[in-house]
Amino acid sequence: MEYVPAKTIVTKTKGSDWFGIDYNMNIYRGCCHGCIYCDSRSDCYRIDHFDTVRVKEDALRIVRDDLRRKVKKGVVGTGAMSDPYNPFEKEFQLTRHALELIDAYGFGAAVATKSTLLERDIDILSGIKEHSPVICKITVTTTDDSLAKKIEPHVSSPSSRLGLIEALRNKGIFAGILMMPILPLLEDNEENILSIVKAAHETGANFIYPSFGVTLRNNQREWYFDRLKEQFPEQDLAAEYIRRYGNSYGCTSPRAKSLWSLFSKECQRYGILYQMPDIIHSYKKNYEVTQLSLFD
Repeated sequence: MEYVPAKTIVTKTKGSDWFGIDYNMNIYRGCCHGCIYCDSRSDCYRIDHFDTVRVKEDALRIVRDDLRRKVKKGVVGTGAMSDPYNPFEKEFQLTRHALELIDAYGFGAAVATKSTLLERDIDILSGIKEHSPVICKITVTTTDDSLAKKIEPHVSSPSSRLGLIEALRNKGIFAGILMMPILPLLEDNEENILSIVKAAHETGANFIYPSFGVTLRNNQREWYFDRLKEQFPEQDLAAEYIRRYGNSYGCTSPRAKSLWSLFSKECQRYGILYQMPDIIHSYKKNYEVTQLSLFD
């Protein structure tokens, strides 16, 4: 394992509009999941050798010092730039120990992952939930395990991830689906969207947050097109993307409007949250009441 220097790890976000997250924490740098659409591969993030996972040197001490210096408690999010549950986490347990520090210092936690290794840390998340908000966001963009193997080659299958959501919910942890990105030409069809919503309902998911399209930037775009040619040689998908979107950053599905209508109606039918303000309010509401009561 290669180590990279770091001065700070737990950093303040620009705002808490994204799932009510107040601080970001990335212990690992790079990712080996190989997802063909990963935005973190973009040039703007300046992550050399992105597919090689590296660890920030003396990470746990830095996390501890960062947390104890914070004047204001809040929700610490992890998984924004690299998956905190990459294969090396099984041995190194840095994410697990960082969650223990988050618990010890009285912060909340927001975890985003595609790995069922998260289930290992349900005990710590349950402890955090006793005093602060916890939300787990599991990426699922298709229920088709064979398709997922082509677009997300080195991660847990969608069926396993759905099982993870069920395990989290069975322990009373607020959990749901990041349904993003929905890849145009591959996943933006009614059958796929309906299957995800139905699966979410069956697992007891609290929410699904969608994006009907994909973003492409320099370096990421080239990687994505190369993988499309490699994984789907019978279809000229890259050429169709270029025809439709050129070099646009946002590649929104042409079916986005109709898919949103279908998706939102299904979520309403099952009682699944799907709008950001409702999701944030729901997982934080009991803690806000508790905190306000301290000043009564």
